Amino acid sequence: MQRTSQGWGSGLLGILVFSGSLPATRVAVGGFTPLFLTSARAVIAALLGAALLLAFREKRPAASDFVPLVIVAIGVVIGFPLLTALALQHITAAHAIVFIGLLPLATAIFGVLRGGERPKPAFWLFSIVGALSVAGFALSRSGRGSLTGDLLMVAAIVLCGLGYAEGATLSRRLGGWQVISWALVVALPVMAVIAVSTLPAIWTGIGVPAWIGLAYVSVFSMLVGFVFWYRGLALGGIAGVGQLQLLQPFFGLALAALMLGEPVAWTMIAVTALVVLCVAGAKHFA
Repeated sequence: MQRTSQGWGSGLLGILVFSGSLPATRVAVGGFTPLFLTSARAVIAALLGAALLLAFREKRPAASDFVPLVIVAIGVVIGFPLLTALALQHITAAHAIVFIGLLPLATAIFGVLRGGERPKPAFWLFSIVGALSVAGFALSRSGRGSLTGDLLMVAAIVLCGLGYAEGATLSRRLGGWQVISWALVVALPVMAVIAVSTLPAIWTGIGVPAWIGLAYVSVFSMLVGFVFWYRGLALGGIAGVGQLQLLQPFFGLALAALMLGEPVAWTMIAVTALVVLCVAGAKHFA
């Protein structure tokens, strides 16, 4: 019970960090291209992660861990950041944040496929209700020229759920911060080449908000958040703690409104409230 409580607490801290990711990305793409932003944040985080691994003299992962680490890198180091950055060129951060409500279902499914977890049937009911609420909202808005952004966000959610579940499974053996650090190191050669090849031609036109956004997604979204998140998933269970992601839209919408001045429609608030109510039921039956 104590391990489970610690897992939920650690997972909540991770969600609070992740809640600022989409607003920060929205600001950053105002000064950087999506491809450079994705690669630059990965390179910065990888250098920090490598420094931690060296400082604590962590042993190298086993050869059998290489493929899972590549999957983590594809899901959360490359796939999710790039696809969300592309999506935010078509939709607002507030609209994109609502899609985060699909992440618990995606994470739970991959938790069953990759982590061997078996939640109770009632758990799936609460998870699916939350996911359908988000999907229905997205479909109702897609006719307003945001279909491309919606599809990019759905693809991002699938890859992110896979990366979360795979990383959580590895965290049981390697530790939370070690997993994301090694995944970043694995992706570093490719991401460094992309970063260099997509350097901005002119740096003077990049504003301070874009730099702040890049700093946030590099240090917090790409590294610090995962320290808490993977630990939470490993201790409390992938499917169960993963439902905390239903709270992320709530925090994210507030940040988008406060930081970016983006309008938050009452329908967004209603959908977010509904999926948040699903957390209690999903937690009980996880």
